[in-house]
Amino acid sequence: MIRDFVAPELRSHFPDGDLFEQINRMQGQVFREVAARRTFKVAIGGKPYFVKLHHGVGWGEIFKNLFQGRLPVLGARHEWLAIERLTACGVPTMTASLYCERGRNPASLRSAIVTESLEPATSLEDYEPPDPAAKRRILAEVAHLSRRMHLAGVNHRDFYLCHFLMRRRASTDAPVTLHLIDLHRAQVRGRVPRRWLIKDLGGLLFSALNKGLTRRDLLRFVRIYSNRPLREALGDKALWRGVIARTVSLYRQDHEFIPARVVQLLGSEPGSQPGGSAGVSDGRF
Repeated sequence: MIRDFVAPELRSHFPDGDLFEQINRMQGQVFREVAARRTFKVAIGGKPYFVKLHHGVGWGEIFKNLFQGRLPVLGARHEWLAIERLTACGVPTMTASLYCERGRNPASLRSAIVTESLEPATSLEDYEPPDPAAKRRILAEVAHLSRRMHLAGVNHRDFYLCHFLMRRRASTDAPVTLHLIDLHRAQVRGRVPRRWLIKDLGGLLFSALNKGLTRRDLLRFVRIYSNRPLREALGDKALWRGVIARTVSLYRQDHEFIPARVVQLLGSEPGSQPGGSAGVSDGRF
C-alpha cells in the first residue's frame, strides 16, 4: 500500500516537504467537519478539488464502533482503495489526484485524499426527471452501476441517492453518466457478503421512496441489477425480502408511521414481516 501519491498535474504545487502537513495547512470552503475528519473545497492551479483530511480517531472511538458492530473508519485509505478498484472495473467515480498517510498506530493514523471536483453536476437526491422516459434511463443507470460496484467487490455503506452525481448533459436525450462519490466508508473485498448487499440496496431504496417510484420501477431495477429474467431474479426471495426489511427499518428510524403509499409500494404491512404474502412471495416484489 502506497503512503504518498501525487498526480503529475499537481506535483509542481507541492514542493519537497511533508505532504500531509502541506495539505493540513490548506484552507477552503468547508463542507463537513467532525472531530476526526474535515472535507473542504480548494482551487489548485485554477482547478477545483475536494480535500478530505483524516486525523486519528482515538482508541475510544475505535472500541465504541466495534462494540456497536461497526467497522471504524480510520482514514482515507478506504476511499483510496475503493476509487482504485471501481476505476479499474470501469465504474464512474471520483478521480484521486493525491493521497498521503502518516503513522502506524490505527488510533492516531493521519491521512488525506484529494479528488477532482465533478462540477457541474447534480445529485440524484435533488434531480427530478422531466418525463417518465428520463426516469427510466436514470433508474437503469443506477441499477447497472450498483451491479458493477458490487461485482467489483465494493460495498458503499452510505449507498443513497445523494451520493450519485449526474454530470450536466447537452440534452435530455444524451446518455446518462452517473458518478459515485463519498466512498470514505466503503469496503473492498474479493466478493461482497450478502448482508452488505442488503444494506446497500436497502439504503438506496429508502433514499428513493420520495421519487414517485412504482412497482414496475422496482421490478425493472431488480431485473437489471440481477442481470437475469425477472422470474429468475425474483427467485432469490431472501435477498429482496432482506432489502425490503432494511428499507422499512431505515424508514422507521426517521418516521413515526409508514404511510400507505410506502406500504403499497413495498408490499409490506406495518408491523408485519416485510416481503410476506403481499410482497416477494407472490412475485410482485
